[in-house]
Amino acid sequence: MSVITHLYKKLQNQPYWITSIVVTGLIIGLKQLGGLQVLELYAFDRMVRLQSDQGPDPRLLIVEVTEEDIRNQGQWPLHDQTMAALLSNLQAGNPKTIGLDIYRDIPHGTGQTALANELQKTNVVAIKGLGISADDAIPPPPNLDPSQVGFNDFPIDSDGILRRGLLYAEFEDEKFYSLPLQLSLKYLDENYSANNDGIFSVNGDALEIAGTSFPTLSAHDGGYENMDARGYQMLLDYRSPNWVARKVTLTQALAGDIDPAWIEGKAVLIGVTAPSMKDFFYTPYSSEKSEEHVMSGVLVHAQLVSQMLSTVLDGQPLFRFFPRNIEFLWIWGWSLVGAVTVWQLKRSRLLGYLIIAEVAALSGLCLLAVTLTAWIPFAAPVLALVLASGSLITYQVFYQSFYDALTGLPSRPLFVRQLRQTIQNRNQTDVHTSSAVLLLDADHFKAINDSFGHQFGDQFLIEAAERIKNQLPVQAKLARIGGDEFAILLQNLEETNQVRKFADALYNCLSEAFKIGDQQITTSFSIGIALNQVQDVAQAETLMQDAHRAMSKARASGKEHYEIFDPGMRAEAVKRFHLGTELRRAIDNQEFLLYYQPIINLKTRKLAGFEALVRWQHPEEGFVSPGDFIPAAEDTGLIIPLGSWILKEACQQMQQWQQTFPHAKDMMVSVNLSTKQFNQENLSGEVKQILNETGLNSQSLKLELTESAAMEDVNGTIEQLIKLKSLNLKLSLDDFGTGYSSLSYLHQLPTDTLKVDQSFVGRMEQTSGEDGEIVKTIISLGHQLGMDVIAEGIETIEQLNGLQKLNCNYGQGYFFAKPLPQEKATVMVAENKDWIVRDDDNGNTPNAA
Repeated sequence: MSVITHLYKKLQNQPYWITSIVVTGLIIGLKQLGGLQVLELYAFDRMVRLQSDQGPDPRLLIVEVTEEDIRNQGQWPLHDQTMAALLSNLQAGNPKTIGLDIYRDIPHGTGQTALANELQKTNVVAIKGLGISADDAIPPPPNLDPSQVGFNDFPIDSDGILRRGLLYAEFEDEKFYSLPLQLSLKYLDENYSANNDGIFSVNGDALEIAGTSFPTLSAHDGGYENMDARGYQMLLDYRSPNWVARKVTLTQALAGDIDPAWIEGKAVLIGVTAPSMKDFFYTPYSSEKSEEHVMSGVLVHAQLVSQMLSTVLDGQPLFRFFPRNIEFLWIWGWSLVGAVTVWQLKRSRLLGYLIIAEVAALSGLCLLAVTLTAWIPFAAPVLALVLASGSLITYQVFYQSFYDALTGLPSRPLFVRQLRQTIQNRNQTDVHTSSAVLLLDADHFKAINDSFGHQFGDQFLIEAAERIKNQLPVQAKLARIGGDEFAILLQNLEETNQVRKFADALYNCLSEAFKIGDQQITTSFSIGIALNQVQDVAQAETLMQDAHRAMSKARASGKEHYEIFDPGMRAEAVKRFHLGTELRRAIDNQEFLLYYQPIINLKTRKLAGFEALVRWQHPEEGFVSPGDFIPAAEDTGLIIPLGSWILKEACQQMQQWQQTFPHAKDMMVSVNLSTKQFNQENLSGEVKQILNETGLNSQSLKLELTESAAMEDVNGTIEQLIKLKSLNLKLSLDDFGTGYSSLSYLHQLPTDTLKVDQSFVGRMEQTSGEDGEIVKTIISLGHQLGMDVIAEGIETIEQLNGLQKLNCNYGQGYFFAKPLPQEKATVMVAENKDWIVRDDDNGNTPNAA
């Protein structure tokens, strides 16, 4: 089973194998049905016409009867006396053989006896017509030896082109020789006779001529799949019509106006080339059916004679063809080439050019093969290459639309389709089971990318996908729907507890350390779960939204590793949407105001400044909690204009205090920056403008950024902080200790202050002491890096004492005061009192003043 799984994964990762095999099977099936024969024959004709001629065959002479010859004779058919005189004049030149490619089965005019005497000479061969039926047959001249008779019939392809010659056939114990075969045999052996074959024999599927084998053309050779392959046939290796053999006219031959050397020892063919006689054929040279390039029968016969003599005497090879299995491999090879090309280059701009180059290379190979008298398929491999390429391009488009390229998992569109189908099937079957959608999001994935690189992040996602797949029950479906988000569809659930158990197992599996290369990291996943328990549940998209809401809550809470959706979350989302609308109105109507929480210098006991905190005074609902409207402002992007207002308002207020109270000139106001606000390209310019407008000294402004926000893009954070630092203001890293892998980057951040998160301060008094040690470490680390430290969330005297013993610089919290409106904060600035009473002052235990 593992072997099958491995093979399946290999084919899935390298689909060009299966694509090339399937395409090859289709092409071969189409080819065997004859569907590609016309294309193959057309390609063959084009290649034949591109061949260079080597000159006429010196062993042949053609005596052609032209239109002028017929006019000179004044009659047709020619008289027997004229034919006898022609043969006599030719015999005087001592030819090896003469082929009369003109029917002489009945007398014409005078001279029958003279013609009969000439035809009886053993080196003469006359023709007969086999015809389609016995009634159509044309007999040869009477009283000739069988070795002096050859048939004059050609096998024509279905497109009307003559590409092959029929040399020999047997039917009902009767042997049939073609005119070219008889002439070739007589040329090779002057004593040849049909009664004593001598140099000729039939050996299975081949003819043996003077020790040379002439294999017969079969139905599937070259580009053929559907042809009449009866008898022994050969493919014509054509010369162009003007370069078959030397030609003389009938008039020249009758007048003896021929060099005797042109006749002596030659094979002479006599035939009609006059267009009016209609004795012509379409050949590869005339495949466009142009009458200017048609080839007469005598020229075709001369082609065959020349080809047979060249094979026997010169060793010129006959046309060769791929065996069936090699032909199939040839087609498959080009199909694989096209598929691999597309798969490797994907959507490269070079893809089209490379496919064209491959087709050109195939054309060149096939053309070279024809030059070397070999016919290998062209149309089939070209079609296989193009079809395989097109199939892979289509597959890639489909794959990229519905599958994730990194993990190979379904993407969001396909997962939603699967979810819809699951809901539809369940509604139709009315089974009493439920399904569930789980969304998983990797916590701190951006920090992983920033810390180790995107390639490492990709490997992390691949490993996470494998872990999730190994945990999936039967029929569960997994998809990657976002950068670091995965979706799981569980089906046929009988109780909710099954989902909880699966979520627990999944969370534990993903919590184990990931070892990638030389690095080992540990992170967690937030999981949101939405159950589809009733048949009238909303559509798949709503279920996905519900799971996403649950996942967002799990990530925000930070306490549980998964959350199961409940309708209240949807109502909360709707409420947040309406809250966003209200926020826009509130910004326009200036319904926001700032509260100020005092920051105390734990060494001087004096007020060091304030942290500005925004509050919303709703005209109908009263105060709206920041925990409600700040997330809504973040989601809607309104946090940017709101943050600008907060910054300007806080700077104006601190400037007023410093002008009113001289002792406040060293005080500082801290303003929190949201992630979106911090990521603005023009943030430093905006801050500079606000400082100029309010007149506040930049040393009196401190901007605070949470550690988690700083770690989202470390390099970008450093660049932005450097820009802000150039304004000579102060920078603080808020909620320190709760972020991810920040220690390795802390020394690179140009910050002035670390703020110890209140979660550590609040647990300093616990007996375990772990949080106390964390606070001690943070304070020590801050001092070693030249930064001061602020502890937030101080609520008890014990916490204050502990922080003082650790030499913490500043503190804030309810122990001193809650955030105050502007009026009360102004009173606090005016009082300028000591906030901490020491033992050495009055002997009492320290407390708030």
